Amino acid sequence: MTGMISRMARQSDVAPGADTAPGTRGADVPIRVLIVDDSPVMRQLIRHSLAGHPDITVVAEAANAREARDAVNRYRPDVMTLDVEMPEMDGLEFLRRLMKARPMPVVMVSSLTERGSKAAIRALSLGAVECIAKPKGGAHGAPLFRNLDGILRMAARARVRNRRQQSPQPQGGPAPFSWNGKYVLIGSSTGGVEALETVLSSYPKNCPPTLITQHMPAQFLVNFAERLNKKFAPHIQLARDGGEPEQGNVYIAPGGDTHLVLSQAERPVLVLQPGPKQTGHRPSVDVMFSSARKHAARVIGVLLTGMGADGAEGMRQLRENGAFCIAQNRESCVVYGMPRVACEKGGVDLSLDLSRIADEILSRTGRSATPMQSTNMVG
Repeated sequence: MTGMISRMARQSDVAPGADTAPGTRGADVPIRVLIVDDSPVMRQLIRHSLAGHPDITVVAEAANAREARDAVNRYRPDVMTLDVEMPEMDGLEFLRRLMKARPMPVVMVSSLTERGSKAAIRALSLGAVECIAKPKGGAHGAPLFRNLDGILRMAARARVRNRRQQSPQPQGGPAPFSWNGKYVLIGSSTGGVEALETVLSSYPKNCPPTLITQHMPAQFLVNFAERLNKKFAPHIQLARDGGEPEQGNVYIAPGGDTHLVLSQAERPVLVLQPGPKQTGHRPSVDVMFSSARKHAARVIGVLLTGMGADGAEGMRQLRENGAFCIAQNRESCVVYGMPRVACEKGGVDLSLDLSRIADEILSRTGRSATPMQSTNMVG
């Protein structure tokens, strides 16, 4: 959900591949955008915000799911903006069907209401690349779309896989788990909602204490934590200031004005640390990782899909101080930015497909199974 606060992605941040979008285009061919919204005013605002960018062209508009389906087939856009709430078939149901039948990069347009934020989280779970705020007050809200061109450039290059062809999950029932005292710190950004759900779906109820920093506005993180807590076995919550990280709990950085960090005490506690943005973000993965250097020998650091470089330097510091560090590999990332930079900085012991990360975490924090070796696995 970095769309509300994101920067333009560099091309090297994004995993290449023919499955990036239904259509293919050369480097000099404009990005083809389909706008889907039942409001003519909103469609006009989006079109207006994209005017003046020669590398982006709006090829069609649609007012409902039926028109959107026909436009996808006719114009083969590189990326779609999609309203969450539409008549006949809402945006979420259309997105679900689209990602099974003809996956493509989608940027959701959502309100900032509680209902809208819950829908946005659901959309990201279904495979939407980003979610942006819908302006309030008609044309006077147009500046909220100021960064839309950069978001669409990033989205058009994102790796979107057919949801019927996801990487296979490990077979067999859950292995017995007995915590060995190590903590897990996970950072993620663009594509992170789906990635985190994949990891946490394999977590047992008595999982290792896990801290998560996901780039997302504070008002959306509340609903994100609630959604995860209802779906998965551990107790998943927004982190609170003070208190030791406990087994069976997953703590999500609440964002807003603070970063989530571990204190320097021998028995670390969670701290919500006020401070400016770091590497362009608050909450910042770098801040969380760096805070755990003293405890690195008892830390498993994990960096998932995301645009930019947040977490790369902090992961390098963790590894240099004795942590074992895992990065999501290029092939399974929506955006291979943060893990790529971490690998380049020498901060990664092991690069793994998303489907294998949870098992590796649990192996290294308590399972008796032999963890994978780090040789020849980074890149």
